[in-house]
Amino acid sequence: MATTVGVIFSSINEEDIPELTKVRSTGSVPYGGRYRLVDFALSNMVNSGITTVGMITKNNYQSLMDHIGSGKYWDLARKDGGLILLPPYSDETETLYKNRLEALKGAMAFLRKAKEDFVVLADSDAVYKLDYSKVIEAHIAKNADITMVYHEHELVKSHYYMAFETDKNDKITDIQINPTGKGVKKNYINVMVARTSFLLRLIQDAIQHGYTSFGKDILSPGVKTYNLYAYKFDGYYANICSLESYFKANMALLDKNVRQEIFGDRDVYTKVNDSAPAKFAASAVVKNSLVSDGCVIEGTVENCVLFRGVKIGKGSVVKNCILMTDNIVGDNCKLAYVVSDKNSVIRDKRELAGCEVQPYFINKGSLI
Repeated sequence: MATTVGVIFSSINEEDIPELTKVRSTGSVPYGGRYRLVDFALSNMVNSGITTVGMITKNNYQSLMDHIGSGKYWDLARKDGGLILLPPYSDETETLYKNRLEALKGAMAFLRKAKEDFVVLADSDAVYKLDYSKVIEAHIAKNADITMVYHEHELVKSHYYMAFETDKNDKITDIQINPTGKGVKKNYINVMVARTSFLLRLIQDAIQHGYTSFGKDILSPGVKTYNLYAYKFDGYYANICSLESYFKANMALLDKNVRQEIFGDRDVYTKVNDSAPAKFAASAVVKNSLVSDGCVIEGTVENCVLFRGVKIGKGSVVKNCILMTDNIVGDNCKLAYVVSDKNSVIRDKRELAGCEVQPYFINKGSLI
């Protein structure tokens, strides 16, 4: 894996979760009490031995920069390689990229300088643990031009996604863009491996022919031209493509089997914040919840994910909720199926409720 460079798209699918990405990039969306979504793609690369990673930014990336910093928490603060922030535009234009192909055009200078033979492309809108070195091994063994990683699950609603069909040797025979219908399909999870030189040729060819879509103009027609192979990922996978899926992915962490699969054998690295331990008053009742450092609980909390610094007042009952950093819930409140962004305040005696498929969302810094 010393000959592999990584590229992470920090905000390629922000349209899917506008509630959470209007103030931040997709990669910096908080998850699981103390993590950000980008932590999983970054940790997968570091755990796979990739020590040079380019992070393609877009807009609203201040929180992303605050989180990743120099990359030291992922051991990517290096003189040679390390974590490199890439601009959201190419050398030819000063406008923000609109799709994956335009983002890759902006990363061409980074890829040309890379000495590594292979490149791993990954999005930062999913929770999963994958050893990219195994994908590289399969890619080399099959002499593939491109290897695309997939996970078998029911189709989910998203503005843009791909599924494909394969033969018995895992060669991709058909790529479907935004397929319809129901049932389990081989869904592309936006993780791809290619030779660095081959990817550069594809991007250059796309520029010369005026292509606008990496999927529609390159991958889909490329089934007949290139050796496109699939790699099956069998582990836990949660794509954050809506507020509903975000809620379910956080709630899934209350299952110890899911926690073990995500955080068990390999570390998931994140920015470390020094906070005081959580404080539970004599009146507190906490059941089946993740409570982060710095929380102060005086009421009842059940089936919840509480981020750092959350305060729950006396007599309040909070069930099936996700409360992000520094939320304050007053006394005698009732909350159910609520997703509250950072630094929000819910005053005394408020009652707020959503449901599992449509949680009640509170914007960052709100006062209710």
